[in-house]
Amino acid sequence: MVFNTEQIDNQKSTIAIMILAAGASTRMGTPKQLLLYQGRSFLQYITEMAIASVCQPVVVVLGANAEQIYPQIKHLPVRVVNNSDWACGMGSSVKSGIELLNNLPEKIEAVVITLCDQPFVSHQIINQLVDAYYSTKKPIIACEYAGTLGVPALFSQRFFSELAALKETSGAKRVINNNLNEVFSIPFSLGDIDIDTPKDYEQLLSITRAASGV
Repeated sequence: MVFNTEQIDNQKSTIAIMILAAGASTRMGTPKQLLLYQGRSFLQYITEMAIASVCQPVVVVLGANAEQIYPQIKHLPVRVVNNSDWACGMGSSVKSGIELLNNLPEKIEAVVITLCDQPFVSHQIINQLVDAYYSTKKPIIACEYAGTLGVPALFSQRFFSELAALKETSGAKRVINNNLNEVFSIPFSLGDIDIDTPKDYEQLLSITRAASGV
């Protein structure tokens, strides 16, 4: 099932962005997509970052608790696909997003794939990926953190079939590691921070409170 908001921007752009937000948050114990961060939910925050970037269209992949989570972004100019196979793993969500992109009327040259639980992803980081794609001509641009390469990452259209064919338990990082000679990386040290447990979330709130002087 695909939800299309009425506010879709008609502006054409060749680089899309896909936000993966289909997980059940079992380690958190509550949908982390709905946790408050910077005055809104995690999902609304990262979706607003994506909208503020140069990427268009913005695609959000939901799955577990989709009906509960969807209202967070229904007012935003995004395309939302509900991955009914979300329990099979992240690969199924990537496939759902790629299938949507392949069926759009406009030609999508590349896609940035990101997660909803990396709180320090910003529109600036997303734009750096796009800038590096155009300046280096490399077909994969990945973020580098904690001695590894990962998402957010940009993939040119030539890798869409490989992304769609990921094993269900694999994520986009598998495509990065399988094509290292095609990858250019940009540093993003805070990309290593993601929110999986209540302790992670409390630490994040402590960091943001300290940064704001609260």
